[in-house]
Amino acid sequence: MEYKNLPLISHAALGVLVILQTTMLGALFTQTVPHPPLTIPLFALGPFLGASISIAAAAWILGACSTGAGRAMTVVAALLALISFGPQKWIDPAIGQIWPAVLLAELAIVVIAVSVYKRW
Repeated sequence: MEYKNLPLISHAALGVLVILQTTMLGALFTQTVPHPPLTIPLFALGPFLGASISIAAAAWILGACSTGAGRAMTVVAALLALISFGPQKWIDPAIGQIWPAVLLAELAIVVIAVSVYKRW
């Protein structure tokens, strides 16, 4: 990755996370199989996905890797996405149906990590 392209690359990765999480939220609302559970032990998933999407949108608006606040929000967005798409999903019983989203989200998170690291 070239240094000058980091903002564009990180914006693209945030876009991937926003679209995937919005798709999950839609599947949750419509109960489209495979949909995420309504709740997990820590919280209800609908509000969590809404918060995750909001943080990713804020990171996008703040400039992703272009500003300090953007980098901080981008890191938070990636960490929140790991709850939905992290390595633990590879042992989920539904992995045969959800693997494309898990793989794509994890690639986006890696791109974000590398972009933020190179910018700092």
